[in-house]
Amino acid sequence: MSKQVYMDHSATTAVDSAVTEAMLPYFSEKYGNPSSLYSIGRQSRRAIEESRQKVADLIGAKKEEIIFTSGGTESDNLAIKGIALKNRKKGDHIITSSIEHHAVLHTCKYLEGNGFKVTYLPVSKEGLVDPADVEKAITAKTLLITIMHANNEIGTIQPIEEIGRIAKEKNIPFHTDAVQTAGKIPVNVDTLGISLLSISAHKIYGPKGVGALYLRKGTFVEPMMHGGGHERNVRSGTENVPGIVGFGKACELAKAHLPDEANLVRLRDSLIKGVLEIKDSYLNGHPTKRLPGNANFRFSYIEGESMILNLDMKGVSASTGSACSSTSLEPSHVLISIGLRPEESHGSLRLTLGRENTQEDVDYVLSILPEIVNKLRMISPFSR
Repeated sequence: MSKQVYMDHSATTAVDSAVTEAMLPYFSEKYGNPSSLYSIGRQSRRAIEESRQKVADLIGAKKEEIIFTSGGTESDNLAIKGIALKNRKKGDHIITSSIEHHAVLHTCKYLEGNGFKVTYLPVSKEGLVDPADVEKAITAKTLLITIMHANNEIGTIQPIEEIGRIAKEKNIPFHTDAVQTAGKIPVNVDTLGISLLSISAHKIYGPKGVGALYLRKGTFVEPMMHGGGHERNVRSGTENVPGIVGFGKACELAKAHLPDEANLVRLRDSLIKGVLEIKDSYLNGHPTKRLPGNANFRFSYIEGESMILNLDMKGVSASTGSACSSTSLEPSHVLISIGLRPEESHGSLRLTLGRENTQEDVDYVLSILPEIVNKLRMISPFSR
């Protein structure tokens, strides 16, 4: 297996060499605790604040509005539980969508078990939330709207600006999970009209285990972790200095690479065009309002897991959906929500491109995928 093609960038990305280089000194040379007053501690503090500025610059925020966390999941939890618990006396209602990441859905389910009410909005067959549905769902008790910027499985980009205007008019905090968008498409917190935003480093060529929550000035959350009062008393715990430095560098690089989006769209469209030439293959998600590198398909009469294993034997890394639920036998909640039957959703394949992918990579996948699909259909009991 000489050829290796990685097409699962929505699951994670390789750490950029420049990110690794930036991180290395903070493991052993510049190891001071950033809360310490002596020079090597102040050195770590400066590195954190410089990185905070780089994260803020990527999303058009102010430096003091960035709270460092362990990743997207913690940021989602802090945003949703934090707002809910802080404002429990004012209301008990949350609005979200049926296709959110489990970090949002499971957090909402937890809150439902603790006396809160949650509205799970439906989506169109292309995975879009209707802003009118958001407005209709608002009650006098609504204390938070949380709608993801773009879906991690099918890549559909939501009308966040429109929802943001509604939230602002109703004076309701608005959170978006931007783990799949920040650093991949332009994201500006003011343009989008959001109060809270979740972001993760490992989706943009940074290290795993570090992320951030954007918390707009004047928006307050109940801390989930208590201790030394780190991160403006919002997230206690000694900061992960190497990870934060790597995150900052990854954000700096991502901002510089944003103009490359057009090339990624070109590769994605070439991939989609080629795959759809396979009989009984279909594109999941919106044809144009989708992430630049996301291509999600379904194939009749075969299982997605079989395709993944066969592609892996040919050196291609892909997935059937979210990496967080790839070991589950349950059909994707996202694909079910856009109207697919369980047997249709089980035949899904997600190919997500990154900045190192080339047309040669796309051509290679298109050269091997038809044969894999045909082979699997020949042994499938469901094939015609």
